[in-house]
Amino acid sequence: MTAEELINPMAPSLKVSDKTAKALEWIEEFRCRHLPVLDDYTLKGFVSESIILNANDQTKTVGELDLTGQTCYVSLHAHFLDILKVAGNHHLHSVAVVDDGQKYVGLITLLDIMAFFAQSASVQMHGSILVLSMELVDYSLAEICRYVEENNAKVISSAIVQDPLDSGKIKLSLKINQIDISRIAATLERFNYRIIGRYQETPSESLDKERLGLLFKYLNI
Repeated sequence: MTAEELINPMAPSLKVSDKTAKALEWIEEFRCRHLPVLDDYTLKGFVSESIILNANDQTKTVGELDLTGQTCYVSLHAHFLDILKVAGNHHLHSVAVVDDGQKYVGLITLLDIMAFFAQSASVQMHGSILVLSMELVDYSLAEICRYVEENNAKVISSAIVQDPLDSGKIKLSLKINQIDISRIAATLERFNYRIIGRYQETPSESLDKERLGLLFKYLNI
């Protein structure tokens, strides 16, 4: 999924000449915490409710404010993981999309990405989650997948975060396409992998997931 496919056609943008009162109204109306501010088609930054309230003057234009996220943008062809990285680096809930000439094309919000994740196979497919803790130097997804597949299962998706208490360690989350992962866990532990979390899907969770899928379909997200 690329940025071009995730652009929200309903997300508005502000001009540098728009008043802060209008910006506040749009932030509330569109429930978008960070709105892009444009000078023609050039991104000047993002405005938020806190920036406007700190200025304490609703007669100002948004172009007069101390905007944030002047470089919070991605290209049309950026992968959705790169979009998340840019949003995280700028601590914003929105990311602008620009074309090859650095002209503004549209906006992606974190809600748009969440909707995409909710529809993805890694979320919709039934299964369970294992969380492993290990030294970064010991990490080998190929080896771990081999142990999983030896138990007639597949790793649907994986995610890595750095251990906040030890920069040399990581926490690896695995989504596996089996409900009962006891044999898989036993195999991994036999090869000295430390399991710190185990989340097995229940029938009620499967039903909730199906209802969530129907809701997104109804809302046409």
